[in-house]
Amino acid sequence: MKPFARLYRPPSVPRSTNPQRISFSASAATGGQCAGLLRRTGAGTANMAPPRSMTDTSPSARLAGIARHLLAASSSPHPIPAASSHPSTPSRHQLHTASAATPPSTMSSQPEHSTLLIPGPIEFDDAVLQSMSHYSESHVGPAFVSTFGDVLANLRKLFQNTDPTAQPFVLSGSGTLGWDLAAANLVEPGEAVLVLGTGYFSDGFADCLRIYGADVTELKAPVGSRPQLAEIEAALKARSYKAITVTHVDTSTGVLSELRDLSALVHRVSPDTLVLVDGVCSVACEEIAFDEWKLDGVVTASQKAIGVPAGLSISLFSGRAIKALESRKEPPRAYFASMKNWLPIMRNYEAKKASYFATPSPQLVHALDTALKQILSVPLAERFAKHKAASDKIKAHIAELGLKQVAENPDYQAHGMTAIYLPETVTQAQILPSLAKQKVVFAGGIHKEIASKYIRFGHMGVSVLQPERGDIDRALKALDTGLAEFGYQKA
Repeated sequence: MKPFARLYRPPSVPRSTNPQRISFSASAATGGQCAGLLRRTGAGTANMAPPRSMTDTSPSARLAGIARHLLAASSSPHPIPAASSHPSTPSRHQLHTASAATPPSTMSSQPEHSTLLIPGPIEFDDAVLQSMSHYSESHVGPAFVSTFGDVLANLRKLFQNTDPTAQPFVLSGSGTLGWDLAAANLVEPGEAVLVLGTGYFSDGFADCLRIYGADVTELKAPVGSRPQLAEIEAALKARSYKAITVTHVDTSTGVLSELRDLSALVHRVSPDTLVLVDGVCSVACEEIAFDEWKLDGVVTASQKAIGVPAGLSISLFSGRAIKALESRKEPPRAYFASMKNWLPIMRNYEAKKASYFATPSPQLVHALDTALKQILSVPLAERFAKHKAASDKIKAHIAELGLKQVAENPDYQAHGMTAIYLPETVTQAQILPSLAKQKVVFAGGIHKEIASKYIRFGHMGVSVLQPERGDIDRALKALDTGLAEFGYQKA
């Protein structure tokens, strides 16, 4: 196999005369009618104060609030070297040789870089990234069609689904596109949806549903908690709902919602209600037994625990959900996001028959094929156990430091990320650049009520599954060093 540095050359990063200038706008772009379009006009900084709009609950303010998440990821003081004019010859920066001074996460054929430990995108395996360099091929050619069919079949295994009436989907787009798929196709204008609120992303799902005309009721929990089953049961008994949505892991708070008992409750109290799950930050690091738990939809994305660069919206919908789609009174108010357009395409691809509605990304699909084969090469239970063990280690360390998590109840804590309250004497504007100097990248807070008070540590995929990289230990050491730098000592 060729060295990865020969296959991938990072682009140069232009400098801006106004590095904090960021503009946002809502967009009705194809494939994501409720997704926000971020236009970066400068190189962001983690030192940016929380935007005033974080106290605003409007959709536009929510979109602006995501700046903190993005800016934290761009806080590294080490700019990416510009690509040379000779792609076949790696530069000294690109062809990196590990040494005693080298961060373990760069002990691969990837260019040296800070370790990305935000709640997605995550660090990627070399083989997955090398799959992205696949030569150009026809998206309806037999080789690619066969690969796509394998991907869909393996997604069923990841979701623990064997019911043939259910259907997996892989579309070009972000995780947010999954919201559009659910909202545009499974709920008609005026139909009621119960949204379980656990943070920024459950709020976003509610906004998306409203865009498509749903009558949304939000059952919100206090920050760091989740709605209780008794509350949910009372809400379901109070009126009829077409669907209930739950964010399995809300990335803004690190809150893990329980699915098994929730779904059982819905099927007992309101059996016609569809159970729809936002699994963007949970699929492949938290267990999801789609068939056993009688779920009707799970939407996710490629760039988190699945471990593939951003660009694929991945979902699975049950036979009940497909029937709801097919029995609509009106056609979906979407084109690219219409499951009626995509359903025959996905069925054909899974049967390894050429089909076409809109062009997929062959390179990303090849990367997903590689990642899924890696995931399924060991029992899923073993994978989930490793994520839990790493999570337990991190959370124990946080407790030893005398710090608290946003999700205080251990039963509510996600295993692929940790949201950490900062000491009163240390700010985001101090700790994030300090971590970046140590070549570790965490994310800032984005929950509107506590945005400036906490940071987020993502621990998914190779950073957990390949302990020889040293990502987790180095991140914890960097956190200790950063806190001490600004005078924090455990009481």
